Amino acid sequence: MEAIKRLTADKPVVIFSKTTCCMSHTIKTLICSFGANPTVYELDELPNGHQLEKALTAASGRRITFPAVFIDQELIGGANEVMTLQVKGELVPLLKKARAIWI
Repeated sequence: MEAIKRLTADKPVVIFSKTTCCMSHTIKTLICSFGANPTVYELDELPNGHQLEKALTAASGRRITFPAVFIDQELIGGANEVMTLQVKGELVPLLKKARAIWI
């Protein structure tokens, strides 16, 4: 849990991803399309990626799916949750509130 807090601290958008996950690519592309510059951790490329995956599961209290998106240090969820926010028109305001984008 501490590792996750440390990795998400002071960053408006953090995405825990896997390079082979097409939904991770889609969500990264979506968030970047608004002008945000998320911090991305590709777990399958990190030596401690498996440990971080376990920490994410512990932090969420449920099996984590990828991507795991944090906005303003809060776990938003995976692709379904992010796309739901987008469809409802709530993603851009959330990114603005976190100061990930300005316009």
